[in-house]
Amino acid sequence: PNQSLIKVVVCSSIPQLTVMVKDIRVTYRKRHSYNTKSNQIRVVKTPGGRHVAQYVAKKSKPVVCGLTGKPLAGVARKRPAVNSRLNPHRRTVSRPYGGVLSAGAVRERIMRAFIIEEQKSVKATLRAKAAAAKAKAGRR
Repeated sequence: PNQSLIKVVVCSSIPQLTVMVKDIRVTYRKRHSYNTKSNQIRVVKTPGGRHVAQYVAKKSKPVVCGLTGKPLAGVARKRPAVNSRLNPHRRTVSRPYGGVLSAGAVRERIMRAFIIEEQKSVKATLRAKAAAAKAKAGRR
């Protein structure tokens, strides 16, 4: 049962050349028997000389900023199940909105909020000046 099959491959470009290739066939170790994205394997040779299937974990996408869509620096790039088991120090960045928004997006939000507050205060002072001028004009 554990015999390795030898396959003869004939090279089409060089007709007189034949190469002996070892036929390595492995079976899935789990019940899922289709070659889907979630069931990818790598053939690995064990120290005992057997070839077995080693399951390959899916490659994870980076955590991205909610506003800019850019990958977040300092946040681990892991699958969701693995990410939930990580300690918070690897999942987030110690900053407001850390692990959700990028530093540039947070800076922009802070600047926007500050500018809006400044505009409100300028409008209020202008309104007060206009009211004072109106009251002064009314007294004449």
